[in-house]
Amino acid sequence: EKFDPHYIGITKRGVWKLCKKPCTEWEADSLPAILSPDRKTHGLLVMKESEYETRRIDVAFPVLHGKCGEDGAIQGLFELSGIPYVGCDIQSSAACMDKSLAYILTKNAGIAVPEFQMIDKGDKPETGALTYPVFVKPARSGSSFGLTKVNGTEELNAAIEAAGQYDGKILIEQAISGCEVGCAVMGNEDDLIVGEVDQIRLSHGIFRIHQENEPEKGSENAMITVPADIPVGERNRVQETAKKVYRALGCRGLARVDLFL
Repeated sequence: EKFDPHYIGITKRGVWKLCKKPCTEWEADSLPAILSPDRKTHGLLVMKESEYETRRIDVAFPVLHGKCGEDGAIQGLFELSGIPYVGCDIQSSAACMDKSLAYILTKNAGIAVPEFQMIDKGDKPETGALTYPVFVKPARSGSSFGLTKVNGTEELNAAIEAAGQYDGKILIEQAISGCEVGCAVMGNEDDLIVGEVDQIRLSHGIFRIHQENEPEKGSENAMITVPADIPVGERNRVQETAKKVYRALGCRGLARVDLFL
């Protein structure tokens, strides 16, 4: 009762629509909507009966994945519109989305990161410096699209080509042997709250956040355990490291930090 939510859905073609509630049939009875960059409007322009009406927005809560959702693009639109928003700002969103930049910033903060190379699409990597297996992935892309585990030089070119379909900047990183853990971090600067640590267990293969052929389904070879089946000391270390990563990347509001243990 305290809030009056306005739900905006974005179609695969990038069309914004005001809908009644988040659901699979959200486009039914939806109305075309535009977020105005004019600060005087401070909200949405909604098409209703051939006319635009204004809906003032006090704060935006972006619930988006991937390019234009997590990379600073939508955050920049909110900044132009003068609308406060939940989560990281433009700079930290861009840093988190660019895996090579995130590695550089966290390494400078004293946090261990995999050995990696960054190449532009069309360039050749320094193959002599690679220790296999490696992972080849788009540097700036969400989920696991374009990701390939490479066990030898003969597989490298095909993996680079696959990653290049999603981004012109490609990351080649050393495979890390260990379990994947993670936790949520919420807050600003020194006033941080850290969530419970979770752990990803694999039955086989590698973890993919979404299956490419059925992007709405989770990774079918994975089971997530909460709390993680690790000693208390390791749990505390994961949470403290997550806070260091959060600060190193300039995060604000909330973020999830994934680590290998």
